[in-house]
Amino acid sequence: MQGFKNIWATAVTKMELLISETAMSLWIRKIQPMAYESDCAVLLVESPFHRDIIMSKYRDIIRNTLTDIVGFEMDINVVTTEDKKYVHKFVSENNSDNLIEENINNLVDSIQKDFTFDNFVTGDSNKHAHAACIAVAKNPARAYNPLFLYGNTGLGKTHLLHAIQTEIKKNFPSYKTLYVKSEDFTNDLIEHLRTNNMQAFKTKYRSVDVLFVDDIQFIAGKNSTQEEFFHTFNALYENGKQIILASDRPPRDIQLLENRLRSRFESGIITDIYMPEYELKVAIIKKKAVAYNILLPDDVIDFIAQRIKNNIRQLEGVLKKIMAFQIVSELPPNIAIAQSAIRDITNENEPLPVIVDKIITEVGREMEVTPEDIKSLKRISNITSARQLAMYVMREITDMSLPEIGKQFNGRDHSTVHHAIKKIEEKASNNSIYRAQINDIIKNIKER
Repeated sequence: MQGFKNIWATAVTKMELLISETAMSLWIRKIQPMAYESDCAVLLVESPFHRDIIMSKYRDIIRNTLTDIVGFEMDINVVTTEDKKYVHKFVSENNSDNLIEENINNLVDSIQKDFTFDNFVTGDSNKHAHAACIAVAKNPARAYNPLFLYGNTGLGKTHLLHAIQTEIKKNFPSYKTLYVKSEDFTNDLIEHLRTNNMQAFKTKYRSVDVLFVDDIQFIAGKNSTQEEFFHTFNALYENGKQIILASDRPPRDIQLLENRLRSRFESGIITDIYMPEYELKVAIIKKKAVAYNILLPDDVIDFIAQRIKNNIRQLEGVLKKIMAFQIVSELPPNIAIAQSAIRDITNENEPLPVIVDKIITEVGREMEVTPEDIKSLKRISNITSARQLAMYVMREITDMSLPEIGKQFNGRDHSTVHHAIKKIEEKASNNSIYRAQINDIIKNIKER
């Protein structure tokens, strides 16, 4: 069922170019894709009148659009909610969709949790990082210490960290390893400070043989966290224990990171993972398709590799969508289905109000101001600064005009928005830390 829904979603997008917006809203978008039966699309509408309109005015457009997508002749059968047979089937299949989606999630999760060197696909963009990780896994604290991995989100850093941990557990079963994200390290520290139990915290982190810290960049600017991590790092290093860190940028580019920590991070080996080349993406798609038991034609593999540009995680999301299609449909995956899956994963057609909300929420989180205050008429200094930054980011990410941006902030006029943008640009040009903060905000919004 989900596969047919993907086909119908693609068809609706194509028909938007052929049918007026009014007709789309009145008749086409209200259609529920119900089933695919013997080269026939069964479509559910709300009334006999609705069915008559579809069959008399839009049948050929719908048939031709669906045929163009699937590559063979497809007819349509329009039924109404009065047809109890089809309505019952519609409800049953939608419930079945939920179960299928749950099973797919469980299958993918079980595959993705198996982070090993064997299922890590290497290419020019990650081969040096891969080699360094294998060296550390074979000789903890003797090869490279500390090991610092960096690269954009979703390129495989976490996979490599867990692969090292898996390999060490296999080769050195007596070794005690600990994987933690930097935010969890901070939260753990806060909790132990609150309960006045710092000795337990020190024992937890300083008694391990190998410490993995993911997203280490997030300790920057947190004085207490940096202080405690500095002492944790020193204790482990002086006792000959392995330290492995991962970040989205090299130590020199982590703003607000204390120099004493930066120098320690740079004292071992620093290796990066960058955006995968086309050939590596193809190899990853093929390997994961085998793992997910998906039969992908070469043209579909090429299409996905060409379109997914951000990270490997998006590749996995697209393949998961295609797997759902293959399980519930007798149709082989094709480019139209891949296109629909990519649109879902990359949010290419995400509604503008959703993007606006994400911008205001992310700016508010970073500037410690509520979204309500940002959109309000308040003129308190920190709120005004956050509001100006939100306007700037909105202009950077969206195609909205200055008046349209102003409407998002209680109807402010275009001159106010223009002033805000100019002010942010001036501040960013004179303050590298502030410029980096803006870049982080934009990066987080795009990733979410």
